[in-house]
Amino acid sequence: MKYIILGIVVLVVLVIFYITSTYNVLVTLRNKVKDQWAQIDVLLKRRADLIPNLVETIKGYTTHESETLEKVIAARNRVVGAKSTEEEIKANGELSACLGRLLAVSEAYPELKANTSFMDLQSNLKETEDKISYARQFYNDAVMKYKNKLEMFPSNIVANMFNFRPEAFFEVDEASKEAPKVQF
Repeated sequence: MKYIILGIVVLVVLVIFYITSTYNVLVTLRNKVKDQWAQIDVLLKRRADLIPNLVETIKGYTTHESETLEKVIAARNRVVGAKSTEEEIKANGELSACLGRLLAVSEAYPELKANTSFMDLQSNLKETEDKISYARQFYNDAVMKYKNKLEMFPSNIVANMFNFRPEAFFEVDEASKEAPKVQF
């Protein structure tokens, strides 16, 4: 009888230990996802801050590209006004596509390409885009590890007990994958 009670106590302690350690791992992974999103958010803010200066510089050299410029500004405003991570991911995909078209349009203006302000802005924007790309990779890796832990047995039981929810991957929409088309 004494060994049965001892066995039950040991089993209960092991279950509590497992639940506690799994809970802590899930919290760590969830926080890692949030940290990686914060890194992306900083870069997206930097890109959003660069865009008005880039648009104003291009506006001074182009005369019939107002539709492209308006689309870039509208896309930027959707990014800045996004209320959730999912909205921000979608809006950033649209903004990336618009920026690609904008930079393609700039190729048609040799005097613009020679402008040092434009070249500096374009260089800063390219550097920021590269950093965003790397940050997206790190974010998606963190989301994948977190989702794996949420979905794998037996940690999925603990995840459901404490209401852990999956996070969205940062995916590029189909429009962003296409090369920009420029017509004159």
